[in-house]
Amino acid sequence: MGNGGSVESSKIIHIKVNDKHEKIVFGRNCSSRDLRELLAHAAGVSRLSEIVLKDQSGALVTVAPSMPNNDAQTPYNVIVEREVPLPTGNEEGAFKNVLNHVAEQFSEALKVDEFRTEVNKRLNTLESRIEKDNQRGVEIEKCRKDISDIRNQIFEAQTKIVDYNHMRPNYFQGKSTDRFYASSSTDEHKIVMKRDIPKYPKYTLSEETVAYLKQPTFDIWHWEPNEMLSLLEHMYHELDIVHEFNINPVNLKRWLLCIQENYRNNPFHNFRHCFCVTQMMYGMIHICELWETLTKEDLGILITACICHDLDHPGYNNTYQINARTDLAILYNDISPLENHHCAVAFQILNNPECNIFGNVDKDTFKRIRANITMLILGTDMARHGEVMDKFKRTLTDFDYNNKEHLDLLKMVLVKCCDISNEVRPAEVSEPWVDCLLEEYFNQSDREKLEGLPVAPFMDREKVTKPTAQIGFIKFVLIPMFETVAKLFPIVDTIMVEKLRMARDHYEEMKLMDEALKEKAKVT
Repeated sequence: MGNGGSVESSKIIHIKVNDKHEKIVFGRNCSSRDLRELLAHAAGVSRLSEIVLKDQSGALVTVAPSMPNNDAQTPYNVIVEREVPLPTGNEEGAFKNVLNHVAEQFSEALKVDEFRTEVNKRLNTLESRIEKDNQRGVEIEKCRKDISDIRNQIFEAQTKIVDYNHMRPNYFQGKSTDRFYASSSTDEHKIVMKRDIPKYPKYTLSEETVAYLKQPTFDIWHWEPNEMLSLLEHMYHELDIVHEFNINPVNLKRWLLCIQENYRNNPFHNFRHCFCVTQMMYGMIHICELWETLTKEDLGILITACICHDLDHPGYNNTYQINARTDLAILYNDISPLENHHCAVAFQILNNPECNIFGNVDKDTFKRIRANITMLILGTDMARHGEVMDKFKRTLTDFDYNNKEHLDLLKMVLVKCCDISNEVRPAEVSEPWVDCLLEEYFNQSDREKLEGLPVAPFMDREKVTKPTAQIGFIKFVLIPMFETVAKLFPIVDTIMVEKLRMARDHYEEMKLMDEALKEKAKVT
């Protein structure tokens, strides 16, 4: 699991490998990956092997610097679940054959110059990495996985181009309604569940991790999908949402698994983005102490809306849907087609009793929950940003927590803040998200050029840069919105708005440096 932020200079844990007791000492800057390598070395297996830790009760223990301390009487058991064979001397030749074979397949299957250039560049990088690494045999296995990932990404990108316009919003057309997963095909769009039962393990969260999860500084890049599922589950229990809605814990697990399956592998709008938005909402609930002004029902609706807000996002925005006259745009009459689709998928999932976390509430409560979640997700359409913010600002002169319209606007703005809150986080966490978003933008603009559709300047790879993409957005959207929320919750100004101002200054400096480099290049 990701780093929870240890404050000790070094740490000692005791483990047991094949009935042999060992002691591991590591520093506070040690990463989860380094710890896994130490455990692999102690177990006498390759560092690519799958290794888990279990405590005396048999519960899984997170392999991270923030894992709970133990002693020689309560060692963690080291279990090798899948052992990867150690490399042999003839692996290099085999790997080169694999590279050549994959390159030939790419060339024959795709016939796209852009893909060929990207593949050759990445394959050359992999070959160079192999030559420089003394442990070539161990790296071969990792490189093969990288090649497989490249191939899958290209295949998925090609599939989106071929299939997306043929997507049909016909849900539950299969024979079984107890399996759901959103997958596009040329004939229909089904929701089926890939995994029948919850299979992600139970993780032991340290006190440091639990506290860290409530902070806007939380680094969402250090967490694996199963760990994110466990953290989301923890939020529902910690906020007492499970008790409020009388949620069956098994149904909660099934629902979270199904939610994860229904996020596509887009560069930006993916399950990690869903977790990122939800974690920020969880942080704002604690920072602003929202339980003092909102009901537990409201808190459950806010968290659930964040989790569902981008379900089955195709990676192309509403402007593309409308201009390309896609089935979604036609279905929803060009009115927030993506946001309407996210809502539809969310409630198709909840329509299954095995995954309905609201199955134990009365009809009036469910009707209220459905109306609120729909309102909040539809409110994330940036085309409505000015409308929502103007209405919210008018309530601030005499905000009334007993006024339903005032509360609805507050909840909409909170979800909007969390949806686009990346720049509130530290630069090392937020900047990779900018790269992901630009990649998704460029994919769309490239496709729009091929299809003869209008291209937005902020999406054109020939016109936009990272600083130009962010400066205006931070100055004219993020800072004004968070400053407005800070009028109700002053702590937001200190913890969040100040971070946005620092991010604005950071990108303005980056822009000046880019301009200076361009001028220097002209002179030379």
